[in-house]
Amino acid sequence: MYVCSCFGVTEEQVKQHAENGACTPRKIASECKAGTDCGSCVRRIQALLGRGTCPRREAADQGRPVLARLDGLKDADAA
Repeated sequence: MYVCSCFGVTEEQVKQHAENGACTPRKIASECKAGTDCGSCVRRIQALLGRGTCPRREAADQGRPVLARLDGLKDADAA
């Protein structure tokens, strides 16, 4: 079934992009342009992504840090 008729993007394509790490509508848009023309598909894309498809968002929801620490960078700058 088509999600984005403007660019001919299907549900399966959105799911595949999500599995490959595009876990927000903006990232889906950068992968296949879905949601960048009329915008009527953005809510459907959000529904397809749902909760739990993005490991960083899951970590944030659980109160865990989502970005890698850059402590090693400080040491490198001091050298």
